[in-house]
Amino acid sequence: MAGRLFGVGVGPGDPELVTVKAARLIGDADVVAYHAARHGRSNARAIAEAYLRPGQLEEALIYPVTTETTDHPGGYQGAIDEFYAESAARLAAHLDAGRDVVVLAEGDPFFYGSYMHMHKRLADRYETTVVPGVTSVSAASAALGRPLMERDEVLTVLPGTLPAADLTARLTGTESAAIMKLGRTFPHVREALERSGRLGDAWYVERATTAGERTAPLAEVDPETVPYFSLALLPSPAAAAFGEQPRPADGGVAVVGLGPGDPRWLTPEARAAIAEADDLVGYGPYLDRVAARAGQRRHPSDNRVEAERAAFALDLAKRGRRVAVISAGDPGVFAMAAAVLEVAEDPAWKDVPVRIVPGLTAAQAVAARAGAPLGHDFCVLSLSDRLKPWSVIEGRLAAAAAADLVIAIYNPASKSRTEQLVRARALLLEHRDPGTVVVIGRDVGGPTESMRVTTLEGLDPAAVDMRCLLLIGSTQTRAVVAGDGSTRVFTPRTYPHS
Repeated sequence: MAGRLFGVGVGPGDPELVTVKAARLIGDADVVAYHAARHGRSNARAIAEAYLRPGQLEEALIYPVTTETTDHPGGYQGAIDEFYAESAARLAAHLDAGRDVVVLAEGDPFFYGSYMHMHKRLADRYETTVVPGVTSVSAASAALGRPLMERDEVLTVLPGTLPAADLTARLTGTESAAIMKLGRTFPHVREALERSGRLGDAWYVERATTAGERTAPLAEVDPETVPYFSLALLPSPAAAAFGEQPRPADGGVAVVGLGPGDPRWLTPEARAAIAEADDLVGYGPYLDRVAARAGQRRHPSDNRVEAERAAFALDLAKRGRRVAVISAGDPGVFAMAAAVLEVAEDPAWKDVPVRIVPGLTAAQAVAARAGAPLGHDFCVLSLSDRLKPWSVIEGRLAAAAAADLVIAIYNPASKSRTEQLVRARALLLEHRDPGTVVVIGRDVGGPTESMRVTTLEGLDPAAVDMRCLLLIGSTQTRAVVAGDGSTRVFTPRTYPHS
């Protein structure tokens, strides 16, 4: 009768954190196996040593390579795959002889553990039980005295071996995180934390629960002192409720573009600026698109008080607060960047840092959905006459039409502005053919997105509202029906010579 296989987690280092079940199985086993580097010392065996009994067989599974190079014909992966196959064969020989085998695993067997490679090769052939253990992430959280997450917060566990750009993107999209496998990866992990705006929140934990335990703010850690058995932790943003003092703040304003609507279009830089802000200031519906973070203050306001909103944000920053002013699309395109910079000219705000964080514009989003209508020269105009006279709008429309530019039209209509698009269409028809291609994108990137391709003659102003953006083609813009029946709009990059 074949023996049984047990994958047993022995926890992060303290022998007293070995579970009762794990201790019993270790003591009862005929064979105890464990992985080790070439020096032969096994952390897992050291943790479990108090539970071993005389007369047990031990199988030390010695890695042929860890971080060094290898002359194996299959390279590093080939050497490791061969090692796992040979190790599984050694354990299978014991199992076939009727011996029960316990494979020790630091932490939890299925949490970045070496045991899982034995499990994949043996579990379909032998009776197998996996015994969970306390993970290093839980141990690190306990060592810091800071919770990992609460309520609806999201914890992300990442390997430090990911490229810095991938780490940055993932860190900007989560409340809490644990980054494993430091050692040589520490410099680019630190870089990712800094680029994501999370370095000030990050903690370093080394050999949690052991005599060599070390904790420190990650920004203060010397990269030359970091071993593999360490991790970076971003605790719950609500950790301040557990006695953590707020970090010092250097006041400043970041004017942040959210993009048109789809959360996937929010840039990592924008996510970081929002995450590190103490205060969020903006038009109410735009603030509603930003996930709330514990400790942040939100200051919604009406869409028609841009100067007042800018002054409020600058005043908060002057008092040491980090403020994110939220815009849709790109903050520099008919949005809050100009308003903040204009108000910041006042000597009262001369010492307040202001930075602009770009976002995907509505014109780009609509153009991408349609194809490539902005493939050649184009201009961007707003039909809103709230801040500039209609005569100026008419003059610019006429000039753009006469210059044969593709025209992206923002703010084409609203409940109180219903005639501007009627008059704009009539003016454009004085310069453009009635068959000129027109793209109407509504709520692009949002839940009620719609796209329509029509002509200047077929454009119905009554069907357009404030959530629409129009792209008026040039004489070269084409609408082509694709094989699947969809319409692709593009403006060639070449222009005919006269």
